[in-house]
Amino acid sequence: MWTANASSSWLAGFTVCLSLIVSIGAQNLYVLRQAVSGRHIRACVAWCVASDALLIGAGVAGMAQLLARSPALAYYLSLGGVVFLLAYGLFAWWRVLAAPDANLATGSGAAPRGVFSVLGTLAVITLLNPHVYLDTVVLVGSIGARQDGGLKWVFVAGAASASLVWFASLAVAGRRLQGLFASPRAWRVLDALTGCMMLALAWWVWQGIDA
Repeated sequence: MWTANASSSWLAGFTVCLSLIVSIGAQNLYVLRQAVSGRHIRACVAWCVASDALLIGAGVAGMAQLLARSPALAYYLSLGGVVFLLAYGLFAWWRVLAAPDANLATGSGAAPRGVFSVLGTLAVITLLNPHVYLDTVVLVGSIGARQDGGLKWVFVAGAASASLVWFASLAVAGRRLQGLFASPRAWRVLDALTGCMMLALAWWVWQGIDA
Protein backbone atom coordinates (compact mmCIF):
# COMPACT_ATOMS: atom_id res chain seq x y z
CA MET A 1 0.00 0.00 0.00
CA TRP A 2 1.30 3.41 -1.02
CA THR A 3 1.53 5.66 2.04
CA ALA A 4 2.36 9.27 2.75
CA ASN A 5 5.83 8.19 3.90
CA ALA A 6 6.39 6.35 0.62
CA SER A 7 5.31 9.43 -1.33
CA SER A 8 7.68 11.56 0.71
CA SER A 9 10.60 9.17 0.12
CA TRP A 10 9.88 8.96 -3.62
CA LEU A 11 9.68 12.75 -3.90
CA ALA A 12 12.90 13.16 -1.93
CA GLY A 13 14.72 10.78 -4.29
CA PHE A 14 13.26 12.51 -7.35
CA THR A 15 14.15 16.00 -6.15
CA VAL A 16 17.68 15.26 -4.93
CA CYS A 17 18.64 13.32 -8.06
CA LEU A 18 17.16 15.87 -10.46
CA SER A 19 18.96 18.74 -8.73
CA LEU A 20 22.31 16.99 -9.24
CA ILE A 21 22.03 15.69 -12.81
CA VAL A 22 20.64 18.86 -14.42
CA SER A 23 23.97 20.33 -15.45
CA ILE A 24 26.31 20.50 -18.44
CA GLY A 25 28.47 17.46 -17.79
CA ALA A 26 30.37 14.92 -19.83
CA GLN A 27 27.59 12.34 -19.80
CA ASN A 28 24.89 14.87 -20.66
CA LEU A 29 26.88 16.27 -23.57
CA TYR A 30 27.45 12.79 -24.96
CA VAL A 31 23.75 11.94 -24.76
CA LEU A 32 22.88 15.27 -26.39
CA ARG A 33 25.34 14.52 -29.21
CA GLN A 34 23.78 11.12 -29.78
CA ALA A 35 20.29 12.66 -29.81
CA VAL A 36 21.33 15.29 -32.36
CA SER A 37 22.95 12.67 -34.59
CA GLY A 38 19.93 10.36 -34.15
CA ARG A 39 22.01 7.32 -33.17
CA HIS A 40 21.02 4.79 -30.53
CA ILE A 41 19.47 7.42 -28.30
CA ARG A 42 16.98 5.03 -26.67
CA ALA A 43 19.82 2.72 -25.69
CA CYS A 44 21.75 5.70 -24.28
CA VAL A 45 18.79 6.87 -22.20
CA ALA A 46 18.21 3.32 -20.94
CA TRP A 47 21.88 3.00 -19.94
CA CYS A 48 21.92 6.35 -18.11
CA VAL A 49 18.76 5.60 -16.14
CA ALA A 50 19.89 2.06 -15.28
CA SER A 51 23.38 3.14 -14.24
CA ASP A 52 21.99 5.96 -12.07
CA ALA A 53 19.59 3.55 -10.38
CA LEU A 54 22.30 0.94 -9.80
CA LEU A 55 24.86 3.42 -8.45
CA ILE A 56 22.35 5.12 -6.18
CA GLY A 57 21.13 1.71 -5.03
CA ALA A 58 24.72 0.70 -4.30
CA GLY A 59 25.17 3.87 -2.26
CA VAL A 60 22.00 3.14 -0.32
CA ALA A 61 23.23 -0.41 0.31
CA GLY A 62 26.54 0.81 1.74
CA MET A 63 29.00 1.29 -1.14
CA ALA A 64 29.65 4.87 -0.04
CA GLN A 65 31.22 3.57 3.16
CA LEU A 66 33.25 1.00 1.18
CA LEU A 67 34.74 3.67 -1.09
CA ALA A 68 35.59 5.82 1.93
CA ARG A 69 37.56 2.90 3.39
CA SER A 70 39.40 2.06 0.11
CA PRO A 71 41.69 4.97 -0.86
CA ALA A 72 43.65 2.80 -3.33
CA LEU A 73 40.45 1.99 -5.26
CA ALA A 74 39.51 5.66 -5.36
CA TYR A 75 43.04 6.56 -6.52
CA TYR A 76 43.13 4.18 -9.49
CA LEU A 77 39.56 5.01 -10.45
CA SER A 78 40.45 8.70 -10.51
CA LEU A 79 43.67 8.11 -12.46
CA GLY A 80 41.84 6.13 -15.12
CA GLY A 81 39.26 8.88 -15.33
CA VAL A 82 41.95 11.52 -15.90
CA VAL A 83 43.49 9.55 -18.79
CA PHE A 84 40.16 8.92 -20.47
CA LEU A 85 38.81 12.45 -20.04
CA LEU A 86 42.06 13.95 -21.34
CA ALA A 87 42.00 11.73 -24.44
CA TYR A 88 38.32 12.42 -25.10
CA GLY A 89 38.78 16.17 -24.67
CA LEU A 90 41.77 16.26 -27.03
CA PHE A 91 39.86 14.24 -29.62
CA ALA A 92 36.95 16.68 -29.39
CA TRP A 93 39.35 19.55 -30.05
CA TRP A 94 40.84 17.63 -32.99
CA ARG A 95 37.34 17.56 -34.48
CA VAL A 96 37.06 21.32 -33.93
CA LEU A 97 40.38 22.11 -35.61
CA ALA A 98 40.97 19.36 -38.16
CA ALA A 99 37.91 17.24 -38.94
CA PRO A 100 36.47 17.72 -42.48
CA ASP A 101 33.22 19.65 -42.69
CA ALA A 102 31.51 16.72 -44.43
CA ASN A 103 32.17 14.44 -41.46
CA LEU A 104 30.86 17.02 -39.01
CA ALA A 105 27.74 17.79 -41.01
CA THR A 106 26.71 14.15 -41.15
CA GLY A 107 27.68 13.55 -37.56
CA SER A 108 30.09 10.77 -38.52
CA GLY A 109 32.79 12.26 -36.36
CA ALA A 110 30.44 12.57 -33.43
CA ALA A 111 30.32 9.00 -32.13
CA PRO A 112 30.84 5.38 -33.13
CA ARG A 113 28.11 3.82 -35.30
CA GLY A 114 27.52 0.54 -33.52
CA VAL A 115 25.25 0.45 -30.49
CA PHE A 116 27.82 -1.47 -28.44
CA SER A 117 30.54 1.03 -29.31
CA VAL A 118 28.26 3.92 -28.40
CA LEU A 119 27.25 2.34 -25.11
CA GLY A 120 30.85 1.33 -24.40
CA THR A 121 31.99 4.94 -24.69
CA LEU A 122 29.05 6.11 -22.60
CA ALA A 123 29.84 3.50 -19.95
CA VAL A 124 33.45 4.69 -19.74
CA ILE A 125 32.35 8.33 -19.48
CA THR A 126 29.97 7.34 -16.71
CA LEU A 127 32.06 4.90 -14.70
CA LEU A 128 35.48 6.55 -14.98
CA ASN A 129 34.18 9.92 -13.87
CA PRO A 130 34.71 10.25 -10.10
CA HIS A 131 32.14 13.05 -10.03
CA VAL A 132 29.47 10.50 -10.94
CA TYR A 133 30.32 8.47 -7.85
CA LEU A 134 30.33 11.59 -5.71
CA ASP A 135 26.84 12.52 -6.92
CA THR A 136 25.13 9.12 -7.09
CA VAL A 137 26.87 6.81 -4.62
CA VAL A 138 28.07 9.25 -1.97
CA LEU A 139 25.60 12.17 -1.96
CA VAL A 140 22.32 10.67 -3.19
CA GLY A 141 23.08 7.21 -1.82
CA SER A 142 23.91 8.54 1.62
CA ILE A 143 20.66 10.50 1.75
CA GLY A 144 18.70 7.44 0.63
CA ALA A 145 20.40 5.28 3.25
CA ARG A 146 18.76 7.42 5.95
CA GLN A 147 15.28 6.33 4.86
CA ASP A 148 13.54 3.72 7.00
CA GLY A 149 13.43 0.10 5.88
CA GLY A 150 11.87 -0.48 2.49
CA LEU A 151 11.50 3.27 1.96
CA LYS A 152 15.17 3.25 0.90
CA TRP A 153 14.17 1.54 -2.35
CA VAL A 154 11.22 3.87 -2.84
CA PHE A 155 13.81 6.66 -2.64
CA VAL A 156 15.90 4.88 -5.30
CA ALA A 157 12.80 4.55 -7.51
CA GLY A 158 12.17 8.29 -7.19
CA ALA A 159 15.78 9.03 -8.13
CA ALA A 160 15.54 6.70 -11.15
CA SER A 161 12.33 8.49 -12.21
CA ALA A 162 14.16 11.83 -12.11
CA SER A 163 16.95 10.35 -14.23
CA LEU A 164 14.40 9.09 -16.78
CA VAL A 165 12.66 12.47 -16.99
CA TRP A 166 15.96 14.32 -17.47
CA PHE A 167 17.55 12.07 -20.09
CA ALA A 168 14.29 11.67 -22.01
CA SER A 169 14.00 15.47 -22.08
CA LEU A 170 17.60 15.72 -23.26
CA ALA A 171 16.86 13.25 -26.05
CA VAL A 172 13.81 15.24 -27.18
CA ALA A 173 15.81 18.49 -27.08
CA GLY A 174 18.56 16.92 -29.17
CA ARG A 175 16.10 15.73 -31.81
CA ARG A 176 14.62 19.22 -32.03
CA LEU A 177 18.10 20.66 -32.61
CA GLN A 178 18.85 18.41 -35.59
CA GLY A 179 18.06 21.18 -38.06
CA LEU A 180 20.53 23.51 -36.37
CA PHE A 181 23.25 20.87 -36.46
CA ALA A 182 22.99 20.45 -40.22
CA SER A 183 25.69 23.14 -40.16
CA PRO A 184 29.31 22.00 -39.54
CA ARG A 185 29.85 25.19 -37.52
CA ALA A 186 27.27 24.09 -34.95
CA TRP A 187 29.05 20.74 -34.57
CA ARG A 188 32.35 22.55 -34.03
CA VAL A 189 30.80 24.70 -31.31
CA LEU A 190 29.42 21.60 -29.57
CA ASP A 191 32.79 19.87 -29.92
CA ALA A 192 34.56 22.92 -28.48
CA LEU A 193 32.20 22.93 -25.49
CA THR A 194 32.67 19.18 -25.06
CA GLY A 195 36.46 19.50 -25.27
CA CYS A 196 36.55 22.30 -22.71
CA MET A 197 34.30 20.36 -20.34
CA MET A 198 36.36 17.16 -20.63
CA LEU A 199 39.72 18.88 -20.17
CA ALA A 200 38.45 20.96 -17.25
CA LEU A 201 37.05 17.83 -15.62
CA ALA A 202 40.34 15.97 -16.20
CA TRP A 203 42.23 18.82 -14.52
CA TRP A 204 39.81 18.89 -11.61
CA VAL A 205 40.15 15.15 -11.06
CA TRP A 206 43.96 15.34 -11.35
CA GLN A 207 44.09 18.11 -8.77
CA GLY A 208 42.11 15.91 -6.42
CA ILE A 209 44.58 13.05 -6.90
CA ASP A 210 47.58 15.33 -6.37
CA ALA A 211 46.04 16.70 -3.19
